[in-house]
Amino acid sequence: MIELKTPAEIEAMKPAGRFVGSILKELKAMTKVGTNLLEIDELVAKRIADRKGAESCYVDYAPDFGTGPFAHYICISVNDAVLHGVPYDYNLKDGDLVSLDLAISVDGWVGDSAISFVVGRDADPEDLRLIKCTEDALVAGIAQAQPGNRLGDISNAIGDVARSQGYPINLDFGGHGVGHIMHGDPHVANDGKAHHGYRLRSGLVIAIEPWFLKTTNEIYQDPKDGWTLRSSDGSRGAHTEHTIAITDNGPVILTTRD
Repeated sequence: MIELKTPAEIEAMKPAGRFVGSILKELKAMTKVGTNLLEIDELVAKRIADRKGAESCYVDYAPDFGTGPFAHYICISVNDAVLHGVPYDYNLKDGDLVSLDLAISVDGWVGDSAISFVVGRDADPEDLRLIKCTEDALVAGIAQAQPGNRLGDISNAIGDVARSQGYPINLDFGGHGVGHIMHGDPHVANDGKAHHGYRLRSGLVIAIEPWFLKTTNEIYQDPKDGWTLRSSDGSRGAHTEHTIAITDNGPVILTTRD
């Protein structure tokens, strides 16, 4: 069921969004060559513990697309991993492509956001192009999040950016409604038909999250942890996400990292 938020409820969601955005900004600044993935997870755990009213959306999360409780505070996907990456004992290397996906509840409201970046100085230009494509697709999707438009307008805008850059599109996972829970209706696919689907209304709060792989649209679940989704051909992936609210004045980004 799709739930619309009142203006007061959207205001109440902003602290969670700002909190998530601030942590991702901090993590990007501190993540360097040699940083261990478990250090990142531990820092998120500390930030949540220090914030009154904050709770992890991931610890003990056990949906049907994972194997057992997630048991960590952040998703960290590296290189050929693109979604639901489980933190493990790994020290990042120069040139690694890292995606951080973070969802936290503050006072009962959820903020959900993701960023991708390359660690160190030896960045492959193709990695940077892939990351920028997800960012451009997010901007395009948000621009269509206007009252009176259709859900397909958002999806189509995302897909158009990916196609223009030559990247395949996977429709198994995408954006979603956000509120008191992390994953709600509606599903926001990363491609679709313009002028089709649910009519957008003020009060709708959704996470828009373009993610693409370089040379395939096929993924598999890593059997080692039962969660991490990797490209079927070993090519790298990138993922960018914001939680946004649709208002009478247009879309408002709740997970701003400024």
